[in-house]
Amino acid sequence: MDNFAVARQNMVDNQIRANKVTDPALIEAFSSIPREDFVPPDKEAVAYVDEDLPIGEGRFLIEPMVMSRLLQEANINEADIVLDVGCCTGYSTAIISRLAASVIGIDERQSHIDTANKNLAKLEIDNAGVILRDLVDGYSEQMPYSLIIINGAVQYIPENLFDQLIDGGRLIAIVKERGEKLGKAKIYSKLTNSISSRFLFDAGTPSIRSFSKAHGFQF
Repeated sequence: MDNFAVARQNMVDNQIRANKVTDPALIEAFSSIPREDFVPPDKEAVAYVDEDLPIGEGRFLIEPMVMSRLLQEANINEADIVLDVGCCTGYSTAIISRLAASVIGIDERQSHIDTANKNLAKLEIDNAGVILRDLVDGYSEQMPYSLIIINGAVQYIPENLFDQLIDGGRLIAIVKERGEKLGKAKIYSKLTNSISSRFLFDAGTPSIRSFSKAHGFQF
């Protein structure tokens, strides 16, 4: 095995399995997607570090133990149509593509989008794509979605994202108030136009600047 393969296996064993992640399909996805391809060249050596990894322009890849826990709680299945908000260079999009029917990633930086689509093509993933979009807008052109995932901590969740869910759909995010060190991972469920939420776990995930407005839809 090469060094990256060893590091990937260590990530799965010591960060993901050790964090109560047991879903076989999810573990296989993390085992097979080369995280090193989704980071800048100068970050390849630390691609599998157990912390949030800066990738430039104020963005980051969520630490594997938090991302894997979020995705397990999302309970993704092969019928899901997923919107991956703030996907950065597409690592999360690639992981989700192994579990869902299809996934659309959106991000605000063209350089990240170019990297994402290049890697999706390299991995021959044909049920996913990444496009340029303001994160708070979502992507209504392809709605409705059965699942929306926000990659990073947010101070609020725009109502229009809930509008893009099917009845019975869910949204998963980490909500963190200004100045707080820890955010709260929550899963929201939409049923007949009402929204309920359930607390999952605490996470120190960095915030996404686009979701730093003082108003919004919260529980």
